[in-house]
Amino acid sequence: MELELRGKKAIITGGTRGIGRAIAEGFAAEGCDVGICARDAEQVTATVAALKGRGVNAAGGAFDVADADALRAWVDEMAAALGGLDIYVSNVSAQSRSNDEAEWRRSLEVDILATVIGIEAAVPVLEKSDAAAIVFIVTAGAVQVYGPRKPYPAVKAAGLAHMKHLSHDLAPKGIRVNAVSPGSIFFEGGVWDRRSREEPEKFKRMMELNPMGRMGKPEEIANAVVFLASPASGYTSGTNLVVDGASTVRIQN
Repeated sequence: MELELRGKKAIITGGTRGIGRAIAEGFAAEGCDVGICARDAEQVTATVAALKGRGVNAAGGAFDVADADALRAWVDEMAAALGGLDIYVSNVSAQSRSNDEAEWRRSLEVDILATVIGIEAAVPVLEKSDAAAIVFIVTAGAVQVYGPRKPYPAVKAAGLAHMKHLSHDLAPKGIRVNAVSPGSIFFEGGVWDRRSREEPEKFKRMMELNPMGRMGKPEEIANAVVFLASPASGYTSGTNLVVDGASTVRIQN
């Protein structure tokens, strides 16, 4: 299938590792110019170099997305460096899992406020595109209970509601808005890699919830994101695509 992405400009928050890195590489493989950000400057530099090695233009910034001014500046810098903006992917997450006030505040700042602020900064540039798209990375935990209460699924569920409202508000401007909700995703250095070593019983219980007998790969999430963001999916907006290997048991409405 021709996704019609060659020459488009995509930016991804949290684009140096795991799902974010796979998304950046997925866009680059389709001929998109790519902008990324993360807190680690060395990882940003290395990732930008790898993306350029795929024959596309790439740029990046190192900062904490909880810094609203830095986030707005990054959006402007990426649009200037890439020559415009067609796609915005809100991927970064605080991954907060302990149920204390500090973690709730950090989650709200990173998963909610940074998503809202980044998108609002991007919309004026996206309006100039003839194929504009925004994709939220959420979680299957936003639509099904996994374990005890914690900030991560709650703030992601709030993001899902915001995505739906945005899809209606921005449709007249020609900007599509969707979400992808991953199930449990395994990659080296990721949450489930660490838990397989540090909390083997919790890892075992999660594996038992996966009917396919395995966890997902970052590339499998990236493929869904790239398709939803592409002109090939041009009539899809306001949708939450759950990519979880059939691990959720609800019937989606």
